Amino acid sequence: MHSCEKFLAVGSGMEPAKIHRQEDVFRRVKNFRLRKRVYLQYNSEWNDYLPSFTYMRDNWRHDMSMYIVCLDLEGVLVPEIWIAFAKESGIPELTRTTRDEPDYDKLMNWRLGILREHGLGLKEIQETISKIDPLPGAKEFLDKLRRMTQVIIISDTFTQFAGPLMEKLGLPTIFCNSLEVAPDGEITGFKMRVKESKLTTVKALQSIGYETIAAGDSHNDLAMIQAGKAGFLFKSTEQIKKDYPQIPAYETYEELFDALKEAIER
Repeated sequence: MHSCEKFLAVGSGMEPAKIHRQEDVFRRVKNFRLRKRVYLQYNSEWNDYLPSFTYMRDNWRHDMSMYIVCLDLEGVLVPEIWIAFAKESGIPELTRTTRDEPDYDKLMNWRLGILREHGLGLKEIQETISKIDPLPGAKEFLDKLRRMTQVIIISDTFTQFAGPLMEKLGLPTIFCNSLEVAPDGEITGFKMRVKESKLTTVKALQSIGYETIAAGDSHNDLAMIQAGKAGFLFKSTEQIKKDYPQIPAYETYEELFDALKEAIER
């Protein structure tokens, strides 16, 4: 028998054979273990690990609310990759990011031109990325947040960049883009998942019944921040905070976690 069925049987005091009579209840929790990082407890009767009843009691309302927190990656959880590479390569022009240039296509094409000019490719950037660690406190914040609700990282970075960083963050879900790379390692182009990928993603999540709450630091995060139930700036620039005073801005993970928790509980 599936563990969720066992969970219902034990929790309701019913015999397993009678579970089918509670189809409506089962529909509410059949994906529980898929949707949440569930605390499990061992049940000797069933010889299996089942969802903790204490956890279910304390978190039921939030589980059923179907919230997803959408976070930016660079500048929020990890340092800016291009700034790190600019320092490593000695090319100060590459310190320009979406904090400075709102048009991402324009920014990326400009970056690729500089890479071609200096004969640099994917290998050199990946070597720099391998030395990058999450921002202090980022993994602990993300772990704590993922215990409270569902989290998706929505980033304009690329799969070829994100892999090592996701491992250091505990392998959270990330939606990002992909680079076009020649056999010799030259980055010849890039492919965005969809137009306005961050806004499009949160709108898609909302269209299937999720409430979204977002946080980011740059111009390209503003649309998803403003599109959800709540949104926050995190470690953003003074200019962006000045231009968007209506968006709450925070500097520490503790402040951001408390703001996210309050938004979910409202």
